[in-house]
Formats: sequence, structure tokens, C-alpha cells
Amino acid sequence: MTESAVQVEPPIHAAVPPHKRPRATHGVQWLLSVIVIAIFVVTFNLQAFVIPSESMENTLLIGDYLLVDKVDYANGGMFSALLPYGHIKRGDIVVFRYPVHPQQHFVKRVIGLPGDRIHLSNKQVFVNGQPLIEGYTIYRSTQRNYYRDDFPTTKYIDGNVEPRWWIQMRKLIEDGTLIVPEGHYFVLGDNRDESLDSRYWGFVPQENIVGRPLLIYWSYEQEPDADESDGSPDAKLARLAGDFKHVFHNIRWNRTMRVVK
Repeated sequence: MTESAVQVEPPIHAAVPPHKRPRATHGVQWLLSVIVIAIFVVTFNLQAFVIPSESMENTLLIGDYLLVDKVDYANGGMFSALLPYGHIKRGDIVVFRYPVHPQQHFVKRVIGLPGDRIHLSNKQVFVNGQPLIEGYTIYRSTQRNYYRDDFPTTKYIDGNVEPRWWIQMRKLIEDGTLIVPEGHYFVLGDNRDESLDSRYWGFVPQENIVGRPLLIYWSYEQEPDADESDGSPDAKLARLAGDFKHVFHNIRWNRTMRVVK
């Protein structure tokens, strides 16, 4: 007895109107949109930096991790119709490529705008003849440094001054004040006595400015360098255990997600 093949007809389903059909591609499209937006933000808008020195204390501390807005001070270009662009103002904190070594990034506060006349007298900053009110500065040195504290001067020189800046600066002094040229900015650190800034190496060109810090998204108090003289496995393990023990203790929770001002 032979079995006959039975052909089964596929079930007939009622037609679903196009507007009611489930679209499996919606989830994929949403995911792709999120990825594109994330890439855009990272590439064109935000960049992470870490503070390596004490020059901006107490506004920014060593171990503060910053998100920097790279768009706010941009010149526009193809995004000028979509994104609002701001102008650099006196008192703004900026991240920029160090003019002497552009591969390095510095962060300082803008004190002088193009055309401003700057001078310091016994640490007090004057802009266009008026004393600048600064609630963010700290001074830690009790010893007077005539170059640093009475800037600009051609009578005294500091060993940290860049030679090319020393020559250029002398050409820009008029009636005891330094004139900021067009397209450039004069910047100082908030930790005024411990900052190598425009007094020592000159102006920041507009094109060197990367952006402005938005917030501190993470802050970690770094431990002093441990003694590495003992390189035995037991000593290394002990140091590793100590680092792990202090990792949460050293997090500055009160600075995390703090807006930079």
C-alpha cells in the first residue's frame, strides 16, 4: 500500500491594512538614531578632559574629569544654522591647545579680550584701567614676585618666561599696559601664584580654543606617588590592595556632576 503525498494549502489570513501592520524595523531605526546622535555628540559637541595640575584651584582640582563643550565657541560652518554659537566672554573658562606645544591642552580663565589693555599691580588685575573683581582667585605665595605680580614689566624677568614671548611682549606694551591683539585672548589661572599662563608664554589664538568645560562628571583625589623602591611581588601586591581599599574613599562625591563656573 502506497502513501499518497498530501499537499497542505497555506492558511489564508485576512489582509492587514498597511497602517496597522507591525513594523519590526522601528526598533532598529530607533537604535540607529541613538547611535548616530551619540556619535554626533562625542564627535562634534563633547570631549572628556582630566585636570593634571593645580593652576585652576579651587575652581578645578587635580583629578577632576571634565566634559567640554566643543561647539559653543565654534565658528559655525555647516552647523551654524542648527546650533547656537556663543562668543568668548571675560571670565569664561576655556580649554585650548597650548600655543607653545599645541599637542598639549590647557585650561584657564579668560581675562583679556581682543583690544583690552591688561596690567597687574601687586596681584590686582586691571582691565582697561578698571580693577577686575575676581571672587574665584586664590593666592598662596607670601613672597612678592615682581614679574608675576606687577605684570607687564621689562625690568624683571622670571625663569619660566618663554624667550619668544619676552621679545613679543615688549612690542605690545603701551603706557605700562599690555594690549591684547585681535583674534587673541589673555588667560590666567585661578590659582594665581601657581599658574603658568599668558604672563609667561603669551596669548591664546582664537583657533586654539577647543571649547568650554560644562561639568565635572567625575572627581578622584590622587594619592601621592608610592615608594617603588621595593619591587618584590609581595610589595606590589600590598600596594595594589591599598589602592583598591582607597578607591572609593578617594572619590570626591561632592564634586561629581558639578557644573563648572
